Amino acid sequence: MIYRAEVFVTLKPVVNDPAGLTIKGGLHALGFDSVTDVRAGKYLVVTLEADDGDQARSRVEEMTRQLLANAVIEDFRIELQRDSPSPSGGGQGGGLRTPSRVSAAAGADS
Repeated sequence: MIYRAEVFVTLKPVVNDPAGLTIKGGLHALGFDSVTDVRAGKYLVVTLEADDGDQARSRVEEMTRQLLANAVIEDFRIELQRDSPSPSGGGQGGGLRTPSRVSAAAGADS
């Protein structure tokens, strides 16, 4: 089966976020004074083949721990869904959507 994983990588709350501060300053300069905080991160989409959802999730978590996230300063969250062809023939489809939040350092669901 084909699975589509959305991986959200964010800096841990205790880590300074210079990109977020720059974005916040830009938003304030544009008149969006109600913005109190901005945290920047990475969004990745990984499409992979796996026998089932558990195997797909395990493989994406391993990829993320080894390459996509820096366990020292970043956390990640994975949303996984089975990618089924749509009626129009495209590759993006509905299916099982099972989000989980994972701390890259601790490796525990939260």
